[in-house]
Amino acid sequence: MTPQDRAEKAAQSMWDRDHASHWMGMELIDVSEGRAVIEMSVSQHHCNGHGMCHGGVIFALADSAFAFACNSRNQATVAQHNVITYIASGRMGDRLRAEATEISLTGRSGITDVTVTNQTGSVIAEFRGMSRAIKGTVFDEA
Repeated sequence: MTPQDRAEKAAQSMWDRDHASHWMGMELIDVSEGRAVIEMSVSQHHCNGHGMCHGGVIFALADSAFAFACNSRNQATVAQHNVITYIASGRMGDRLRAEATEISLTGRSGITDVTVTNQTGSVIAEFRGMSRAIKGTVFDEA
């Protein structure tokens, strides 16, 4: 199995069981080893009392892209620590795109950066996730 085949199979296996991302209206756009792209359109139910996309929704989008990038090698991997910096607000009708790129993988620990942009390419948020591999795989490779 090639690394790309493994990444795609791991992503499909996770996506089929990821009820939270589906519920929020996210779409898996692309995945490869150590990388993932997820998009979503901001609807009224994603907005806070200021009429902006809720920060927790933006965090969830970035966290989902992070998860797919981290698990792309078929090694079960979870978040250990995440931090996000909001740069601009998302608005109703915006199409948000979270692009996750693995920066470092040493032993069981990884660092993945996620940039969230809108449809014009403006940066909405920068997210850094630290991951930890755990026992198990995403799918049975036997």
